[in-house]
Amino acid sequence: QVQLVESGGGLVQAGGSLRLSCAASGGTFRYYAMGWFRQAPAKEREFVAWISMSSSTTYYADSVKGRFTISRDNAKNTVYLQMNSLKPEDTAVYYCAKHSGSPGGYSAKATYNYWGQGTQVTVSS
Repeated sequence: QVQLVESGGGLVQAGGSLRLSCAASGGTFRYYAMGWFRQAPAKEREFVAWISMSSSTTYYADSVKGRFTISRDNAKNTVYLQMNSLKPEDTAVYYCAKHSGSPGGYSAKATYNYWGQGTQVTVSS
């Protein structure tokens, strides 16, 4: 059983930065890819970023490309999301998730089998 716990959310002004962390326990962290998603009020949960087991490959949603960076530290069983140049439209609950390894791509929610409880990010204008 894998448990994921996000932290690092908060209130920030537009143009500011935040770094989210997601600590994993259970399973073998270095053997699975990880992703970040977000969900704004009254909207569907959407893909944000994905990182491979070895950090060799990353993918980003077009809306965050060039502003957000996903990374991981396998020694600490932690994945990070560095968010720069934040915009009010980035306001959402951010979730980390463990990719199941099943085919279907990196952006589909159905290919993730464990989720954290989420951390709120609010960007004021």
